[in-house]
Amino acid sequence: MAASAYRRGMAEWWSIEVFHSEFPAGLWRDTHSSILIESAVTAGATSWEWHEHRWGVVFEVEFGEDSQWEAFRAIPAVQAALDAVPDPVNGLLVYRGRGGGAGASSPRKPRPVAGAGAIALPEPEPGEWTDLTTTTPPGLLDPAGFAP
Repeated sequence: MAASAYRRGMAEWWSIEVFHSEFPAGLWRDTHSSILIESAVTAGATSWEWHEHRWGVVFEVEFGEDSQWEAFRAIPAVQAALDAVPDPVNGLLVYRGRGGGAGASSPRKPRPVAGAGAIALPEPEPGEWTDLTTTTPPGLLDPAGFAP
């Protein structure tokens, strides 16, 4: 009996996003898809998916261990495919997790509400005022020893 995914450990998804540039990212996918899938399976991938978006394409691949991902990235054909993206400087993102419009792997923390949602601070309590226009500080006696 095969162990469930829960008992054998958490698999990690990795994403490779390629953006349109001098030529469509879909053309890059059509050219390199089979070698990327074959390399992923060779390195131990358990699942993979392609997604097309208005801005480009995303190749998502799932590995059971980080060492499998590193082996996949070290394959020369994978390195050549990543070097051949439409814009190798600004058109390639490689990161852990699902790509494109995927949800977060854990819920986002609530952000503070800006503007009208802020709570008002209490006004300062009226304090003792000192009249700085007098020549004698309050509580001191005048030169004759009397209170002013």
